[in-house]
Amino acid sequence: MERPLPVNYSELNQVIQCHAETIYRFNGVWEGPDPLTPIVPLFLVQITLSILATRLCVLALKPFNQPPFVAEILGGILLGPSGFGRIESYRKLLFPNYNLKVLEPMAHYSLVFYAFIMGLQMDVRAISRSGSKAVHVAIAGTVLPMVTGSSLFFIFVNEPNKAGSYFWGAALTVTGYQLLSKILEKHKLTHSEIGKTALASGLIHDIGSWFLLALGLAITGSKNNIHWALLSTCAFVMFCVYHVRPALNWIIRKTPEGQGYSEFYICSILTGVSLSGVVTDACGTHPMIGAFLFGLIIPNDVLQATLVDRLEDFVSGILMPLFFVVCGLRTNIDVISNDTSSFLVIIVIVLAFGAKVLGSLLVSFIHDMEPVEAVAIGILTNTKSVMAMIILEVGQTQEALSTQTFSLMVVSILVMTMIVTPISIMYRPSKNLVPYKRRTIQKAKLEEELRILACIHGTNNLPPIINLLEASNSTQRSPISVFAVQIVEQIGRAAAMLIVHSSRRSGPRNPKSHVEALTDQIINAFNNYELRSEGVTTQVLTARAAYSTMDEDICSIAKEKRAALIVIPFHKQQGPNGDMEDLNPAIRNVNEGVLANAPCSVGIIIDRGLSEARARARNIAMLFFGGPDDREALAYAWRMSEHPDISLTVVRFIPGEDAQVPDFMQEMDFVEKCYVTIEIDDEREKLLDDDFLNKFKISTVNDNSISYKELELNDEEETVNAIKELDSNQYDLYMVGKGRGMMSPLTAGLADWCDCPELGPIGDLLVTSEFESAFQILVVQQYVKPPEPKEGSVRSGSSMSHRSEMQRRPSVSETENFEPFASFRRRDHET
Repeated sequence: MERPLPVNYSELNQVIQCHAETIYRFNGVWEGPDPLTPIVPLFLVQITLSILATRLCVLALKPFNQPPFVAEILGGILLGPSGFGRIESYRKLLFPNYNLKVLEPMAHYSLVFYAFIMGLQMDVRAISRSGSKAVHVAIAGTVLPMVTGSSLFFIFVNEPNKAGSYFWGAALTVTGYQLLSKILEKHKLTHSEIGKTALASGLIHDIGSWFLLALGLAITGSKNNIHWALLSTCAFVMFCVYHVRPALNWIIRKTPEGQGYSEFYICSILTGVSLSGVVTDACGTHPMIGAFLFGLIIPNDVLQATLVDRLEDFVSGILMPLFFVVCGLRTNIDVISNDTSSFLVIIVIVLAFGAKVLGSLLVSFIHDMEPVEAVAIGILTNTKSVMAMIILEVGQTQEALSTQTFSLMVVSILVMTMIVTPISIMYRPSKNLVPYKRRTIQKAKLEEELRILACIHGTNNLPPIINLLEASNSTQRSPISVFAVQIVEQIGRAAAMLIVHSSRRSGPRNPKSHVEALTDQIINAFNNYELRSEGVTTQVLTARAAYSTMDEDICSIAKEKRAALIVIPFHKQQGPNGDMEDLNPAIRNVNEGVLANAPCSVGIIIDRGLSEARARARNIAMLFFGGPDDREALAYAWRMSEHPDISLTVVRFIPGEDAQVPDFMQEMDFVEKCYVTIEIDDEREKLLDDDFLNKFKISTVNDNSISYKELELNDEEETVNAIKELDSNQYDLYMVGKGRGMMSPLTAGLADWCDCPELGPIGDLLVTSEFESAFQILVVQQYVKPPEPKEGSVRSGSSMSHRSEMQRRPSVSETENFEPFASFRRRDHET
């Protein structure tokens, strides 16, 4: 048996040591004049410069409202041969050619995880919910730019490799969905007609661009086996959809609820990302196609949010600047100016920008859009994203684009995206809105439909809201139109969106996320309510937004739908021991924002166990202290009283002769903190209260289901006792006004102890544990038109401050606004 030869460890160590010297140095500057020669130190400096350049450009362009995408491209160009790269010593020291072998793989590595995050945040099902107009805009916005880009390449570019025409056209079809949503949200256009159409078509563009990229990679990368590259990639897609996704779903279901996802889960998912990238690269496309697909099939919303929160900051903040620097190093503006005339560059940019605008104009003839709206949609869909840069970079990597053609299209994309924001600011769709007049129930006409916007956070909100709507007495003569908005928190940094659901969704969808299952329950609940009611139409919408902007979205939807009342659920729910417990403190901030900025009246609904005890409200008590909010609550209760199964008791609380407001409570600081949110003329308000109550009493004098009584009290203690005595009558629903502007001695002390000022003193009292029976509470705030600011006017510390829109004594014409309610009469009591 032969003995093994001895190993010369000194030679082996020598080889390893020699290789290590090209990676990093042991003694740094003490071994040579250039500490950046090794790979690792140089790469770390390049990362630092990349992040610094992009962040500085973001800060510089922020005053001009330019998106970060523009700043990131400019940062990369600044570090490339078009910027500091003109300095030869800078280029050789910081971006030498030999280190591109490290920089470019890291840039493509960042693309893999960027594609994975894009897959996580993309909702493919939303395409099925897009209207025909958005689909047609997307088709026209894909075909025309593709033809225009390819034609421009053939006409103006004299290159033997014509495959670059495909990448020019594909880059022009891209619409940056997330970037577009941020632009629309910033300029309050998200819920406008053009905003919704542009977003829906942008989502289709976003998904289609990945298909175009995969096709381009297959065409240029596998010239002899294109069909095998496409077939194998499609087979891997089918395998992921029908095998990998169900397996992931099974694993997630086995995870105990509320346990969260461990580091093992996260690492396993990231391993799957890498393996998917390897498979699609072996198929002949690109690793980021596999990563995008793997992100697309992740089934659980919570897992998606967890992955996005863990990865997005690192990928977008650390890795992606490397990609933009690589693009900047490949861009050379000098080549464009030397080999191409400025006139040609302008023509290319104008024609490329006009392709999507022309497509939208063609669609306008089919869907009867105004030309201004069509042009606005075309301009907005010209918003580009990282995807356009990826397509161009891949085209140059595959040698389909030269430095000249690559640089020319990069400049075109940069200019196109930069001019979208200034042009979008000029469009003001609010000028074309239908007049929005009926903003309160008190001023609603009997013959017009009552439009109600109901906000729903979870299934626990459904019973009280449905009960309230059923009590609202819808008839063919006095119909009700309900817009049920499912409020979903947008976790992570995905774009906000508004989805309009079909009122007759049918067929099971499996598997379903938690949000989709809740959506189905909401749709079914409102479908059933519509079927068993007369004169009711319902529409279910889903609004995805961050809690910080959710109140703005609710108010925008209410304005668009011309609602007269917004119903929002209270942020607390009754617990097993009878106390009110916080469900989500963020909902309270949303409610306060809605109360401050609502374009119509607002009602906060609180359920104290009625949904569990009885089917719906049949015995209603309306507590009247005076003021615009109480008149609005009475107007709504008056409408409910016409329901044949409902009895109404109106109790007016009148301050006695000995009732006085304490002096310290009349000080302005106390008033602003506890009471006043609108300026009120007490004498005028008392006249309006008396007039409205007189009309109510005269109109309902023969109605046995309605009772009216007055209680003369002296202080808040007597008020509390009187309300507790009313509770013995087992009322199902208490209706109260928020009480803005009315500093009554009967509620002065209660307001000082308010835990929830948004409910007012009486509403806050009713949610306390002082009451043990099961009932619901509706706290109403009437819309008051905000006046033009006047110098010296009194404002409260609350953002809900408005001046009363009526500054004089009520005239006959004003009191006639209440006349339609006088015609509400039961058939058996008509005279």
